[in-house]
Parts: sequence; structure tokens; C-alpha cells
Amino acid sequence: MHISSTSADVTILNGDKNDLAKLLLRRLNPDKWPLRIDQLPLGTALVGGAVRDGLLNRLQEKPDLDLVVPNNAIKITQNFAKTLGSTLIVLDAERDMARLAFQGWTIDFATQIGCTLEEDLCRRDFRLNAIALLLGPNPKIVDPTGGIEDLNKKKLVAVHEKNFIEDPLRCLRGLRFMAELNFSLDPQTRTFINTYSNLLPNAAPERIQSELKRIVYLKEADDVIDLLNEIGLLKLWSNEKLSPPKILFTSKNQNVLNNKELSLALPLIRLTHLLSDSGLASLRFSKRHCKRCQLLRKWQERNDGLAFETLKEEDRFQLHKDLEEYLPALILQLPFKDQEVWINRWRDLEDPLFHPSPPVDGNTLQEILHLPQGPKLGSLMHHLSHERAFGRMCNLEKILQEARHWWQHN
Repeated sequence: MHISSTSADVTILNGDKNDLAKLLLRRLNPDKWPLRIDQLPLGTALVGGAVRDGLLNRLQEKPDLDLVVPNNAIKITQNFAKTLGSTLIVLDAERDMARLAFQGWTIDFATQIGCTLEEDLCRRDFRLNAIALLLGPNPKIVDPTGGIEDLNKKKLVAVHEKNFIEDPLRCLRGLRFMAELNFSLDPQTRTFINTYSNLLPNAAPERIQSELKRIVYLKEADDVIDLLNEIGLLKLWSNEKLSPPKILFTSKNQNVLNNKELSLALPLIRLTHLLSDSGLASLRFSKRHCKRCQLLRKWQERNDGLAFETLKEEDRFQLHKDLEEYLPALILQLPFKDQEVWINRWRDLEDPLFHPSPPVDGNTLQEILHLPQGPKLGSLMHHLSHERAFGRMCNLEKILQEARHWWQHN
């Protein structure tokens, strides 16, 4: 499977490696880093995503920096933390790994694994992540597995089969890189992912959750989500009632929603599609994520194909109360003829049904009608919100009349 290419400038990949190291370092702009290269021990190398993204010219303003040092990584991080007055996080004491967090920068230090930098790089997941920039007066590219060639070919190739056994999360990470970079998947690597997908439950649930979040928030992740389902990578946590999401993501449908609305809708639709309620909980998603998916799933199952026109008033009102903040996730699943009507109403913050609210605040009711505070007052506010949503609260006199009537009969 191949996903269309990005427009990233990769022209520097074709030059001499010595020139490439200097060009890459220039792109990385170390003068803006919180620490200076000459403060680092001899033999320090920058590895991983910053190197890859620098070569592809897709660096963020403050890229995460992964530094491999010959030894004493935690001690080195502690020294920098004291100098900068920054936060230190020990990631893995046994493997000598620590993190420095400073003014939006994340800098990881790890002691080199093996006798050489090349040996360390060969323990990584994919060849495009196994490229290092040896720092110092004479920067040097170290690429023992052919990662630069993969960047040129826009291919995702595993370093070694055994690396998937050591960390099965790499199966999921591989699909995430495909979506992020728009690269094709090497057939042998696809075989590795198929073979070791059943080991994914051995990874920490928080790590799986983190990868999934990054996937579902990518606008162009549909092909990778199809592949996730095809491989069955998430079968332990999957939604058994899979809906066919491809019909939701046609360009015609997406044109109804703007980018901000799509960023609300797509991640929630995808999570609800991929994971069951118990799966979300098992992977330690927040209570907020779980609740949103539960509510979206509830109303998906009640979709009558007629823009919910067959629902009773109270149910229609409850739908909008439940989904008000992220209603675009449901709108994207309506018949196309109804989507434009719904999204325009949702964009109108004064629409009393699509943004339910009481026609008067509780304090006003208490003062005028001398009502006590308590759950009954909350029920009255809900009732008045419902009446307002369907156009039956036109003025204060009508509101107070309805409030008195409701209070007396409840």
C-alpha cells in the first residue's frame, strides 16, 4: 500500500554525506537549542525523529532532540538541569535514560547501547529512524542500515525482525509513521507487523494509547486505519460493531466542515470506530475521551437515517445536550443533504436547540419566585432549556409563568 507523497523538500538527500551533515546541522539550527554542542561530551550523536525530519525539511520550531552519549546519560542530564533550572525526568534508570524539559523543548539523553554507535542504531525500529548526526567540530552522518535511501524512496523498512519482538509497539508505530510521512510500507516489514501484531498487548497501555492518539488526529489517516483493521492489530480492544468509516471521509462530505470542525469530528469518529468502550478503558484513555465515545456511539446507534426527525422531542433535546461541543462528529455521519443544515445551525451559537441553555439563570428564578436551591431547581432549569429549544419561551413573563406551573406540579 502506498499513500500519496508529501511536498516536503528532500533535495539535500542526494548530495555527499559530508555536505549533507553540514546542511542538516544548519537546518537544525543548534544556536537556538537550550544547550550548546560544545557542552556535550565527545562522541554525542543526535538520532531519531529530529534527524529524519531535518533531512525531510519538516522540522518543528522546537523539535524533540534525542541524544545518544557514550555513558552517564542520567548524570549528564542532571548537570544540564541544574545549569538551566529545568525539569529532569528519569525515563529508565536501568538503561540510563533521562529527559530534560525546558521552555517547550524536550531533550532526551540515553547512554549508547553496544560498543559502537552503529550497533546502537541497529537496535532501532525502522531504517529511517536509524540515522545519526555525530555532533562536534566536524559533523558526520552515520547511516549503517540505509535510512537515507529509504527517505529518498519514501519507504518504511524495518531494521531487524527481532526488534519487533523486543518492542511490539513498533508494529503500531510503523503504521503511524506511514500516516505522518505518507510513505509506502516495505512488504517484508508488513510481514513482520502481521506476524508480531499479537504481541502488541505486551506493550504498556499508555504507550499504545499515545500512538493511537497521534494516528487518529492525522487528517490523512484513513488508509492506515483501514490497514489497522485489516491486520487486526487492535483486535483485543476493538469495537465489534465496526461501522464502515470510509463513506464518511469522501471529499464531498469533508467539504461541508471546515478544518477546525474536522479536527473535532475525525479523531472522535475514528476512536469510536476502532475501540470498544472497554477497549478505551483498558488503554487508559481519559474519562473525558471514554465519555465522548460512549455518547457518540449511543447516538450513532439511534441514527434513523432521517436526521433524527423520528425521535421524540426530549430525545432530540438530549442528543444536543450530550453532543453539543463535538456535534460535528455526528454531523459527518448524516445524509449529505442534512449535513449543511445541521452544521450551519451548530455554527450559530444562539441556536437554542443546537446549543441548549436556560432562558433565564437560576439566581433570577430564585429571587423572583423565591425558590430554594437544590436538585429540583436544576430539573426546572433543564425543563426551561427544553422549552426554549423548541421555541416556547418567547419572553420573561412566559418563562416565569411556565416556571411557576412546573414548580407547582412537580
